[in-house]
Amino acid sequence: MTELQSILRLQAWLSPAFPTGAFAYSSGLEAAAHMELVSDQEQLTDWLIDVTTSGQGWNDAVLLAESWRLTEAGSDVSEIADLAEALSFSKERHLETMRQGEAFLKAAKAWNAGTNLMASCPLPVAVGAVAASLQVPLDKTLAANLHAYVSNQIQAALRLMKLGQQGGVEVLVALESVIIETADKACKSGLEQLGSSGFMADVVSMRHEMQESRIFKS
Repeated sequence: MTELQSILRLQAWLSPAFPTGAFAYSSGLEAAAHMELVSDQEQLTDWLIDVTTSGQGWNDAVLLAESWRLTEAGSDVSEIADLAEALSFSKERHLETMRQGEAFLKAAKAWNAGTNLMASCPLPVAVGAVAASLQVPLDKTLAANLHAYVSNQIQAALRLMKLGQQGGVEVLVALESVIIETADKACKSGLEQLGSSGFMADVVSMRHEMQESRIFKS
């Protein structure tokens, strides 16, 4: 495995074109916009920093790292998959991670990867296991996965508020150092570092289930 090959695979797996259906989910951002908690570029930037460093993004990064390490060691990841599923704090969050994980594993079979995993698996566990099985470095996988998560949130925001393409790019630039620092921290962390203080993000995810008019599935 060369560094260039690793980059190409990460670009493929975490691209919007990879058939996981990521475009259909907002991770509760739609409800946050509906409740006017996130309505402009500044608020979106702050929201994404919080969920990336101390919310869903952080927990997913820790779970991905543990899945990667277990796979590299030749160990089973079923327990970490169960934990990741149990940490889905809402019905829609559970749907989001399980459906995308299932789709990711199905598509990754083109690389003959993930064939030893269960058909249905939370997304961060699936990404970590597939990356490790193909010897894609953990630090690069974490950074690319966090970047994909933030990018998908920005794409959702473009449909939910007056942001504009340039504004979306500026938010992504503002999150660049946050993504790098969070990926580095997760790379050195274990399951004892799991934990979220993004309570409002959890609340809006649950509120989205009762929202009458919706664009996204979560």
